[in-house]
This record gives sequence, C-alpha cells and structure tokens, in this order.
Amino acid sequence: MAELALAPLTPGTSPTASWDTLRDEPGPDALRCLGLYTRLAAGVTVVTALDAAGRPAGMTVSALTSVSARPPLLLACLRSGSQTLTALKERGEFAVSFLTDRQRGVAERFADAALSPTARFRGVPVRHVLGVPVVSEALAWSVCLVEDVRRYGDHDAVVGRVRAVEAGSGRPLLWHDRAFHTLTSLPRSPSPLSSPPHTSPPLPSPPLPSLPLASLPPRAEES
Repeated sequence: MAELALAPLTPGTSPTASWDTLRDEPGPDALRCLGLYTRLAAGVTVVTALDAAGRPAGMTVSALTSVSARPPLLLACLRSGSQTLTALKERGEFAVSFLTDRQRGVAERFADAALSPTARFRGVPVRHVLGVPVVSEALAWSVCLVEDVRRYGDHDAVVGRVRAVEAGSGRPLLWHDRAFHTLTSLPRSPSPLSSPPHTSPPLPSPPLPSLPLASLPPRAEES
C-alpha cells in the first residue's frame, strides 16, 4: 500500500478540521484513470469546424453528451491545443456528426494524428450546413454555436447551442475498451409476474463484436 504524504497541520487546528480525505489524499495515477475511462462505452462522433481562414478542421471525439433540451445544448471535450479546438474558437461555430457502424474508416481517418486537418477530409463525403462541414450519411448531425469553452486538465469542455439538427436511422459506431463496437439489442426480459415457475434462466447474450484498434487512445480522439 502506498504511503500518503500528509499535509502539515496549521498551528491551533485539529486533524479533523484541516484534512479533507477525498481532496487531500493523493489520487490515482494517469494510467489507472485511463483504465477506468476505457470502461466507458460511448458513441463515436466527428467534430468539424472552419478556422479563421476558412480551412476545414476535424477530429474524432467520443467524449460528447447532451446538456439541455431547452435551450438545446450539448457538450464535447476536445484535447487542449488541437487545431479543431482552435478553429471552433476562432469562428464560434462547429458541427458534430454521429457516425454509423459503417463509418469506422471515417473515425480512423479523423483520429489519425499523422494527417493534416485538410488531409483528413480527402475522400470523405461532406456537405455544408450553415457554412459548417458535416459528414455525409452520418447517423445524425448538429450544427452549433459556441456557447462556452472552459479548460479542465488536458481537455477543453465546449458547450454548443444547437442551431440545426437532423437525425437519421441506422446503428451507431461505439468506442469501448480501446476498440470499436456495434450495437446489439438485448433480448427483452420477461415480466416476473408472467414467467412460468421453475423455468431455466435465459442464456447470456453473446458479447458485442469488437474491432480491435490499438493505435487509438482510450477515448477515440485526436492525439
């Protein structure tokens, strides 16, 4: 068990008054935290924007969630210093494209740190909505105005106000445990009141098919 580096007490104070167990004890290291984060399952999205010169930028992001329906707000976490983050802050607008399970190649392309922002768009069908590039044939997309940007650690939390939205059909591309997955529905559980007595429990459903991809970080986004 690791030793704890205790903070010195201020004269005249008691240990109970000066020591906050949750805040003052050393936290887990980055490797352990990443191990926790890999257990999260998330939809894979591509965040796109235009910089001040009108050049496209985009990156694959899995840390995205809804915030509010009225007003319509969503939140995306982008790596601090990324060119996509810089672009959306310059223009004050961005788009989010939710990828289908047929768009793994798009996710890989926009997560490739070796490709320039412009090169990531080559061969990827896009259309412009309110002047912002949106990935074609996406499961859903939204165009947002930047509502707020705040830095937390090595990422920036970007809150966007949804100005245009479209939801299609299909199955989402998922990111879990450093691999891509697709969605499989679980069998519907019978009601306890309607189940006949002494029946065998249902067989466990098969695991979701996994597409290993060791080159991506724990969260599918630009390095």
